[in-house]
Amino acid sequence: MTTSIYEQPGYHGWLNYSRIEDEQLRAAYANYGSSITVLGDSPILQSAAEELTTALASLLGLEPVRRESLSGEGIQGIVAGTRDALKQSVLEGTTKEELGDEGYEIRTVDRAIVVSAEQDKGVLYAVFHLLRLIQTGESISQLQITERPLNKLRMINHWDNMDGSIERGYAGRSIFFNDYNFRGDSRRLKDYARLLASVGLNAATINNVNVHRIETQLITERYLQDVAQVAEQFRAYGIQLYLSINYAAPIELGELDTADPLDPDVKAWWGRRCEEIYRHIPDFGGFLVKADSEFRPGPFTYGRDHADGANMLADAIAPYGGQVIWRCFVYNCLQDWRDRTTDRARAAYDHFMPLDGKFRNNVLLQIKNGPMDFQVREPVSPLFGGLEQTQHLLELQITQEYTGQQRHLFYLVPQWKTILDFDTHARGTGSTVAEAASGRLFGQLLGGIAAVTSIGDDANWTGHGLAQANLYGYGRLTWNPATAAEEIASHWIRMTFGADAEVERVITDMLLASPDIYESYTAPLGVGWMVNPNHHYGPNVDGYEYAKWGTYHFADCHGIGVDRTVESGTGYVAQYHEPWSKTYSAVETCPDELLLFFHHVPYRHKLHSGKTVIQHIYDTHFEGAEKAAGLLEQWDSLRDRMEPGLHAGVRERLAHQAKHACEWRDQINTYFTRKSGIADEQGRTIF
Repeated sequence: MTTSIYEQPGYHGWLNYSRIEDEQLRAAYANYGSSITVLGDSPILQSAAEELTTALASLLGLEPVRRESLSGEGIQGIVAGTRDALKQSVLEGTTKEELGDEGYEIRTVDRAIVVSAEQDKGVLYAVFHLLRLIQTGESISQLQITERPLNKLRMINHWDNMDGSIERGYAGRSIFFNDYNFRGDSRRLKDYARLLASVGLNAATINNVNVHRIETQLITERYLQDVAQVAEQFRAYGIQLYLSINYAAPIELGELDTADPLDPDVKAWWGRRCEEIYRHIPDFGGFLVKADSEFRPGPFTYGRDHADGANMLADAIAPYGGQVIWRCFVYNCLQDWRDRTTDRARAAYDHFMPLDGKFRNNVLLQIKNGPMDFQVREPVSPLFGGLEQTQHLLELQITQEYTGQQRHLFYLVPQWKTILDFDTHARGTGSTVAEAASGRLFGQLLGGIAAVTSIGDDANWTGHGLAQANLYGYGRLTWNPATAAEEIASHWIRMTFGADAEVERVITDMLLASPDIYESYTAPLGVGWMVNPNHHYGPNVDGYEYAKWGTYHFADCHGIGVDRTVESGTGYVAQYHEPWSKTYSAVETCPDELLLFFHHVPYRHKLHSGKTVIQHIYDTHFEGAEKAAGLLEQWDSLRDRMEPGLHAGVRERLAHQAKHACEWRDQINTYFTRKSGIADEQGRTIF
């Protein structure tokens, strides 16, 4: 008998709500969880009530009594609602300004736990927080919790195409589209919305930023009813729907012969299009735009700049409260590899800094975390801390394009923490990327974080069962970037695998070690790009070395790395505030992990660790392959402590990783032995 996809290992992720086996703990929770009162009947509050009912029944093994109003005998059980609905009769609470539109409070009051918020979305987020406490075995007898998200926009970007494929997707096909139609799988879309809402995500695009001919029609009558149905399902979980659009849509749809942003007919065309969209989707979030990038059309065609292009769209959508999110991933993708003066790393800053302050107040610039393209290691983009008068978002990548494609284990949360905690020094010490992206650093109204999602229609959503930790962790960090990577890992493991201390210990160790392990056997010291072209999987040291994309390492018989100093290189370091510009400029002070990103150095150059560059390459690649094999051994130790199908699925990925890490090790080490002519000091086998 075939098992339904909804019952296959990993499908429910961290919302599987496994029965609590500890009888004493279960009884303590049942004191509150036997009764549920949710005040209000909006779709979001209905979602909150349904989640509480389903979760508590599964966790506690009882069917909670549902009430629709407060009883005259005083409050009891779990009571949830907006502050207006609760009449503030049971809480002192915080002020409306302190909570904001999405914040919430959770308080234990006598025989009840009271969940309150200014808006329905806050109530839903609070319900998921309370359930997380129960899933992770925390006490709920004396709760005094106040939460508010630190980012207003907490977004997921899908790169799904309407044929059902996903660009940079490693977990099956699209959950939205197939064969140029909407799939209409309401159960799966609802469960996906639940996963997103449970970690506080509030916005999503459903189609690829590289908008092809058929996807251009998503903003037309042909598909808007289908888009509206997805928006309705998301709306019930507080998620606002956005669409990626084709900048040349007026031409692509055969209605105009120009897309010039200053042309009155173009402005009018987009005005009509926005009116049509909002007629179908009154709370439509807005447009995500990739323009003048990697052969996508944009305002450059007409001699206009990015502000001209973004502002035209912003004016068209402003009457409806919509936003334009304009990606800063713009660079020369027809570069001559012989040209040492053109530097892809400089491009985003060079394009957008001259336009700072020229964008409308409903435009946000979406900036990749680094100046290149989601590499395992690269510096933070200098646009963070540079753009002081323009609202912007931090763009991350959950899908593991350059970090193992969900066949290798790579817990991304520590990498993201490093990025968010980076101090730009734009306004002195404490000017972190987290502060800049949120808008707080420069007093901007809007800001936040967006990320390219990792999910597909695989039964466990992310292909690699442990890769779910990245989707979960991303949501937790968008809500509060100060949350520790260890705490996120611990919560995800307990919610996903249950209350087994040994399982938690082993998987936590694996997750936290995984970024360093992957980095150690792939591209060294921040140089990046040593992958096969196009699909970006597996080692190929010179795969992009003579290509048009501007992704070079300049290895020769003497040394390796890119000179980005002002004195002798591309001048990229000057885009940073002090002290970083000075720190990165000098070989003596540049951090080892970024040395080859900023400097071309001899193979015998000594790192701060005391090793030479070449010996570092040899040692890390041998050690990395050995540690990758160790991950498999760690996982095997848990074979009898979890559901067999769940264990087997992850084991297959880890076995592949252990073997593939050896391929990386041997190709990288052999390349540099032959290139440098310098032997490994330890005399290990290099081919």
